[in-house]
Amino acid sequence: MDQQLIDDYLAGATVIEKAVAGMTDAQLDARPIPGKWTTREVVCHLSDCEILYAQRMARVLVEDKPALANADPDLIRQHLAYDKRCVQEELAVIKAIRAQMGRILKTQPAAAFERVGMHSKDGPLTLRELLGRITRHIPHHARFVDEKRQAL
Repeated sequence: MDQQLIDDYLAGATVIEKAVAGMTDAQLDARPIPGKWTTREVVCHLSDCEILYAQRMARVLVEDKPALANADPDLIRQHLAYDKRCVQEELAVIKAIRAQMGRILKTQPAAAFERVGMHSKDGPLTLRELLGRITRHIPHHARFVDEKRQAL
């Protein structure tokens, strides 16, 4: 088990909560940088990815080399009502999923983190690699939220 990676994963919910704290609906929906997603769209994307990655990690723990489909973020954004979703609900989803998965991950033996899923685009990915990807995802996008806030 990689305790530091799990701790970093659990800290991610706070990172995005702080990044959007105090923003109004108008600020969340503003597009201060042309061609870039709004902050609301970023938070919805993060929430949807949390669901996707939690399912992927659970399947890697449960199944023998499960198939993990690639997901197109732009296609998801177009069809899942990002402009109508509540940022506070999305943050709650992120927090709840990370708490649940963190609890599950803490119970796993070290060998579980070497279990593999077969990603349709990226090939074999270990549980550790999946956890690393989703752990880095929020800090990556929080930088973009900060950039948007500064451009408002």
